[in-house]
Amino acid sequence: MNALITGASKGIGRAIAKAFANEGCDLVLVSRTLRDLAVVKQEIKLLQPSITIHILAADVSTQAGIKTLMTFIRTLKIDIDILVNNAGVFLPGEIKNSAVGNLEKMMDTNFFSAYYLTRELLPHLLTKKSGAIFNICSIASLDSYPNGSDYCISKFALYGFSKCLRQELKESGIKVISVLPGATWTDSWKGVDLPNERLMQADDIGIMMAASLKLSPSAVVEDIILRPQLGDL
Repeated sequence: MNALITGASKGIGRAIAKAFANEGCDLVLVSRTLRDLAVVKQEIKLLQPSITIHILAADVSTQAGIKTLMTFIRTLKIDIDILVNNAGVFLPGEIKNSAVGNLEKMMDTNFFSAYYLTRELLPHLLTKKSGAIFNICSIASLDSYPNGSDYCISKFALYGFSKCLRQELKESGIKVISVLPGATWTDSWKGVDLPNERLMQADDIGIMMAASLKLSPSAVVEDIILRPQLGDL
């Protein structure tokens, strides 16, 4: 199987790539920085030398970036079986005081990238009548929290999109899985003075997602909700 993962160079995206490679998936990894993708590719190849990995620098928060990605996939002449919409950005702020443009930036990255990339790939997946689409939402898709209003809005939108997509694709054979992680050790938390066990490890998310691929075609895990054992921060 071929898995396309956006935002794949760091954090949760990198962990997902490793987990899927461990299950034998070939990978198409996308992020904005080619240098970071090359590091991830090298790491995975050392562990899984038989896996084919393609990397591409593209900004999927833009229509131009999505067009570049689709052209790249067509050039590779491969079938995408699994789509992981993981590209995301967090900018703090409340509705009353967030900087102009912050909401638009997060909507473009956290929501519209998934919406438009999924639309591009759906005709192929519908023809195959199989495959899986993972949308990396967040606990912030369920509840708001202080100084994160615009981010929560974008993640509420992504979760709503994921639910609508699941409803539309029930009869198609395509699985739609919403992934809602709580606080996880990624670059967003770099420098925070907290004990290691207070947040989840990014690998936890990848492991759960890879496990969901092992179900029969007649079963789907609609929501994967993960929180730190000690609860939300």
